[in-house]
Amino acid sequence: MLNKNHILNNRYDLLEKIGQGGMAVVYKAHDIHLDCDVAVKMILTDQILPAALDRTRKRFEREAKDVAKLVHPNIVKVMDYGEEDAVPYLVMPLLTGGTLTQMISSRGRLDWKEAANLLIPIANALEYAHKHNIIHRDVKPSNILFTTNGIPMLADFGVAK
Repeated sequence: MLNKNHILNNRYDLLEKIGQGGMAVVYKAHDIHLDCDVAVKMILTDQILPAALDRTRKRFEREAKDVAKLVHPNIVKVMDYGEEDAVPYLVMPLLTGGTLTQMISSRGRLDWKEAANLLIPIANALEYAHKHNIIHRDVKPSNILFTTNGIPMLADFGVAK
């Protein structure tokens, strides 16, 4: 994909890869204009069949536009969308509290009260998205991120409908 310290569209200095899924990679980046760190999600275009690439780009753009309209305290906000060298990207706040997957891996099973307290805000985020005619379709522990204060945030609306 791109090298560390690549400057994306003269704005986002890619610092390090922090995650990867089947269709996208996420980088920690520095927003040069706003002087803050962000997360940049980019499609892995080299892993998509040419016949499906246009459809994937459109879905990624739709994700950006749909999620940008959602304003909820437990949904990761899309701050920017763009494309460089035919590779689309989304820019989101950098959440450094880890994922629910990481929490479960490091601590083991959560007791039911703690689990409920984590999932109630996510259920509220899903209800909000549904009221705006968006269905997430990929709710799983790796798509629940945490702020540094431990607030759960719903992420990755990539297969939303």
